Amino acid sequence: MKNARRSYQALLAAAISLFYVSVALAQEAEAVAEEVADSAAPAAEESGMLGSWFGDGGPVMWVLLIVSIIGTLIFFERFFDLYVLRRLNADGFSGEVLSLVNKRQYSAALEACNVKTMHPLATVLRAGLVRANRREKDIERAMENEMLDALPGLQKRVSFIALLANTATLIGLLGTIFGLITAFNSVAAASAAERQEALAAGISQAMYTTAFGISVAVPLLFFHHFISKRMEGILMEIEGGASGLLVALAGEAATAAPPSPLSAASPPPAPR
Repeated sequence: MKNARRSYQALLAAAISLFYVSVALAQEAEAVAEEVADSAAPAAEESGMLGSWFGDGGPVMWVLLIVSIIGTLIFFERFFDLYVLRRLNADGFSGEVLSLVNKRQYSAALEACNVKTMHPLATVLRAGLVRANRREKDIERAMENEMLDALPGLQKRVSFIALLANTATLIGLLGTIFGLITAFNSVAAASAAERQEALAAGISQAMYTTAFGISVAVPLLFFHHFISKRMEGILMEIEGGASGLLVALAGEAATAAPPSPLSAASPPPAPR
């Protein structure tokens, strides 16, 4: 009997504890559901707000959205090309090549130019090293040709980002004009009771397109500045490396050149 009573009490305690646990879990589930509903409500309101903005702004808003998407895609493509594919420690690379040239280790300098990068500095220095035994003008012309060949790849689609930024601003202003035209036409055609609502709708369209056009143009201008600075930095690295190599090769040629016969001859005696 005592064992049965103890087991019954244990079962009763377990049942009570399970009841309280289930109640607590139910309360927690209800709280989580309320939190999810509360968090979903602002998201729904925000999405509805964005939809209302595009609806009130008219077709110009969708044109501006397309412009922003195109500009952002171009920015990421240029960023990957200039910052990832053309990544190179230009100062360390140029210093290594020039050090080998000063030691007259031209084969090792050429081998050092075989780096896994699309940075034009490697091809420019290689073009100069291949013609190390030629005249200074030939070396300079070869490196300039490589620089000119690399320039279109660096400037590709960079100016188009600035064009899209200016276009977004003008499209926003065009939407403003369309909105004002719509407002005045609506006011002229509407009754006295509907004029205020029609005027507000037209002005809201004008303001939405202006605000969205500026919102698209400002980031695109920052993108253009960011990419342009990287492009200019690469060009400066190429010019600095090419100038250093040209000076080094010219110094080696001057050192290796035999003395002139006129300079080696003894000066004539002065007349008495």
